[in-house]
Formats: sequence, structure tokens, C-alpha cells
Amino acid sequence: MAYLDEILSAHKRGESKGITSICSAHPTVIETAFSHACIHNTPLLIESTCNQVNQYGGYTGMTPLGFFRYIRKVADLYKYPQQNLILGGDHLGPEVWQSEPAEKAMDKARVLIRDYVHAGYLKIHLDASMRLGDDSDKQLQIAKAAERAAELARVAEDTFRRRGGGEAPRYVIGTEVPVPGGAREEETSLQPTRVSDAEETLQTTRQAFYNRGLESAWVRVIALVVQPGVEFGHDFIIDYDPVAAQSLSRFIENRDLVYEAHSTDYQTSAALHQMVRDHFAVLKVGPALTFAYREAVFALAMMEAILVPEPERSNLIEVVDQVMVANPNHWRKYYQGDLSQQRYARFYSYSDRCRYYWTHPTLQAAFKRLLKNLQDHPVPLSLLSQYLPLQYMRIRLGIFKRDPHEIIKDKIVEVLGDYHSATTR
Repeated sequence: MAYLDEILSAHKRGESKGITSICSAHPTVIETAFSHACIHNTPLLIESTCNQVNQYGGYTGMTPLGFFRYIRKVADLYKYPQQNLILGGDHLGPEVWQSEPAEKAMDKARVLIRDYVHAGYLKIHLDASMRLGDDSDKQLQIAKAAERAAELARVAEDTFRRRGGGEAPRYVIGTEVPVPGGAREEETSLQPTRVSDAEETLQTTRQAFYNRGLESAWVRVIALVVQPGVEFGHDFIIDYDPVAAQSLSRFIENRDLVYEAHSTDYQTSAALHQMVRDHFAVLKVGPALTFAYREAVFALAMMEAILVPEPERSNLIEVVDQVMVANPNHWRKYYQGDLSQQRYARFYSYSDRCRYYWTHPTLQAAFKRLLKNLQDHPVPLSLLSQYLPLQYMRIRLGIFKRDPHEIIKDKIVEVLGDYHSATTR
């Protein structure tokens, strides 16, 4: 039985069990996730979005097969059991091409789904909720979105049959999610999905599947995406409120599904535990992981400024800003305000738009110089205590060595640890 199926069975038995979905293509995040999963002997779910990875390369430059091979290569490097590895595709549908006419956008979405399933992805989030170029509806109707999602499921099923062998796809439906990468305006509360809307999505999508003779595929629909009432923006977080989500939690108890929760980044450990108990069993996290990476790298750069003479420094923080200002496509429409406010957001926003820039050659060169400088000038424990007190204490306890690479990874483990605890206890 696939681990995703076991999660459903556990919730029907009244057990609190879930899985963390790693939604990041950052190499250090990926490697740290594998290392953490090896230590705890747990399944690892890694997902790529249609924007990150598609038939044209996405912003990572990788096709579904290319990303699949990259992840398998890292698994081999860490000697991680391949049978415990789950790859997922997130928001698979016409989103990337939503400005194009529906027929053309859906043709590209069919190729996208085909390539993901053919590559060997197991978990497929079908998302056709967006209005396409020639749709007359101001907001796409649930029935039309469901028909398009079912059409993509048909492509997935046909591709799986032609592929032969392996686990059949498990599907996630539903699209009521926070704005990708976080909200742009401050909010103080967020209404969870209404039960009536969740029920309509389920019934309408099931009928669309049945209309195409996909009853056997519907059995493998494992999760419904809803809005649990969590969100984050540039400088605010809306925490999970179990009272507000109570009716939504009870609704799913009588269905052979669990919920998938997007944008759970920055929730407290207690909130994550409660979400899993309330059947939000798939917890997706992305920006919080690269935010932790950025925190560690910036802290190391600040320590470098104390330890290393000016001509030899990487000046990494300044290089980050220079690269982002020179290439503003990934942040300009997200960060508003005057120049000072934009600069602050580029560094410290929870939405962490600087995650798109770490692979830039200029920034990579500065990062390599930073690591070399700190290997040549090891950070004293007393200075580490000032900037990264948790890592200081874990080094003192002998958990890992005083090495810049290990310090960065341990900062990411702080986030992974909360999710591991919430989904396994």
C-alpha cells in the first residue's frame, strides 16, 4: 500500500498522521530534506509546481523527467530508499498559459500532465480553476473547472497505462488556496473554506470523473485542497484557528479523503500538530525553508564582516541586493512602497522572493567566497552564540560540526523538525 493511502487509513482509524510536502527546488533544501528523512527513516514527499518544472523547463530550467532524475540522483547520494520517495506535481493544469485561449492552454496542460505521469510522479494535483484567455466567466465556474480537471485526469490515466508498471497516480483536487508566495496586503483573519463549497467541489468533480468513465481513478483521489484559514504576507502571519475550522474538519471525517493545506509556512509547531489532528494531513511548506536558509547565510555573512578584512569579504548581502535590483522580475510586482521599504522586503519578507536568485552566477560566486572565508577563518563559538544561538548550542552538544555548510542545513532542520513532529506524533 502506498504511504499516501496509509495516511487516509490512519485518519479513518482516528489516528493523527500526515506528511510534509517539500515545495522547494533549492539544492540545499532538497539535500537537507533527504538527510533529515534518512535520520528519521521517514517517507519523503517532494513537489514541483507547474511554474518551476514543465515541458518548457519552467523557471528551474528542468522538465518533469529532468527534475525526477535530479531528485533520484540526490536520493542515491544519500542512500535513501527509493521506495520511500514520493514525487508530486503541484497546480498541474493550464495556470502557466492562462492568458492564452482555452483550447490552446488546455493542450499545453495535457502535455504537462502527460510528462509528469510518464516521468514517474505519483501525486498529481489537478488544478484547472483559473479563468483562461477566452473564458467569458469573470470567475470560472466550478463545473467548468471540474470538467477540465477530469480531462487532465483522463490524460494521466492514459499515460499511466501506456507507461506500464509502478504505482498508479494518486490525485489531489480542489484549488481554494492562498496567493502563491503569500498575500500582498496585510490581513488579520481569513475565513476557512465553507463546508458547502467543499461539498460542491467534491460532488461536481466526482461527476466529471464519472462522465469520462474514470470511476477507478476517482478511488485514488486522496486529498482535497481547501483554505484552512492560514496565511502569511510580507510581515504578518495568520495562525491556524481550530475553532473556525471545526465544521470543515468534521465534514471530511465521513469521506475517504484528507485535506491538503497550502501555505502552512511559519505556523507554530502547536498549530501544525492541531492541523494534522483536524485532518489537514498534507502540510505544504516552501518559502519558510528558503527563509531559514537566507537567515543562516545572512548571519554567516554578518560574522564574516567581523572576522575577515574588507578586501577579502564576500559582501554577500550587498551582492544579493545588487542582483535582485538588476533582475527585478521575481519581486517587483510583490514588493510595494518606497525604495527603503522595497529593500527591506527584498531581504526580510516572509514571502522570500530572494529564493529565486540564489543560483545566479554572481551570487553563487559570492556564496562560495563566503564559505571559503569562514573555513579559513572559523567562527568562534562566542560569536556564533550571538548570531545563531540554537546552532551554537547544538554544536556544543556535539550534534554537528562547526562547519558553514552544516550550520546552514541545521537552520533548515529547525523548520523540518516542526513538520516532522506534527505529522508523525
